[in-house]
Amino acid sequence: MSEVWNPHDRLFKEIWSDREAAADFLGRYFPEGVRRLVELDTLEICKDSFVTGELREYFSDLLYRVSMNGRDSYLYLLLEHKSWAPRTIALQLLGYIKGIWDLHLKQVGLPLPPVIPFVLYHGRAGWNVSESMSGLLGDVDSELQMYIPDFRYQLIDLSSFEDEEIKGHVLIKVGLLLLKHVFRQDYREKIPEVLKLMRELIEKKTGMQYIEAVLRYIFHTVEGMGVDDLKPIVEENLSEEKGGWIMTLAEKVRNEGIEQGIQQGLLEGIVALIEMKFGESGLKLLPELRKITNADRLREIKDAIRVVLDVREVEKMLYH
Repeated sequence: MSEVWNPHDRLFKEIWSDREAAADFLGRYFPEGVRRLVELDTLEICKDSFVTGELREYFSDLLYRVSMNGRDSYLYLLLEHKSWAPRTIALQLLGYIKGIWDLHLKQVGLPLPPVIPFVLYHGRAGWNVSESMSGLLGDVDSELQMYIPDFRYQLIDLSSFEDEEIKGHVLIKVGLLLLKHVFRQDYREKIPEVLKLMRELIEKKTGMQYIEAVLRYIFHTVEGMGVDDLKPIVEENLSEEKGGWIMTLAEKVRNEGIEQGIQQGLLEGIVALIEMKFGESGLKLLPELRKITNADRLREIKDAIRVVLDVREVEKMLYH
């Protein structure tokens, strides 16, 4: 799924791509022994992503390079934004770790670097699946265990945290509170608290960038929240002085959401039409269709699909 249709992904990438915020977050969730080895002042954010295809609807990821005990290593952070815990997450992580090693082999060579995987989970129910690869295999004879690849991932399960336990960099507190409550009934009630936290960002150079990211997330995830609903909450909890500017920004974000909703509706109609007319052979065009963000272009393609007889004619429209 394209990033534009996934508010959790967009918020995650905005906040956890801030180097200072990411270092603060990761440093808080290392086991003590590992924390002593990690030189967080060397943290670099990599542009690589290892989540592909339809899994982007449910997962987002970020990769960080860091020095550990003087050696280049990687920290891999996976955000799981289903409302329930996936049973095979360790197997999925094994594939991503292999992808990181493949990239390292291509760019650097041996030896392979350590990769520490983190899973950030914000579903309704608590995490109830194994936190190790070997846990997926059930009971294995001790004589066979030496042949089984095994590792553990570092889990941050927001369902197990009280709000008061969420500490650290203001961006991380804001991000974690939003993610923790987004699937809960009290979500709307938490918005004033989140906006109060953001007061200290108003005068900072990149502050408005993050305020815009949070407003965008709120509009996408709070049912029925309009600009008029948000205005008094912003003025009371964030800034009365800059309320006008922020509400102009909120209107812009709301209009973006309307346009994105139109695009999403058109795309869903095209997918249904292609599947009905061309079956499996048509569905291979989905990755290319999802790259199109212009509503008029999507309407043009939808109209054409209604009359063409061969999926290759649709393919020509997309690639030529």
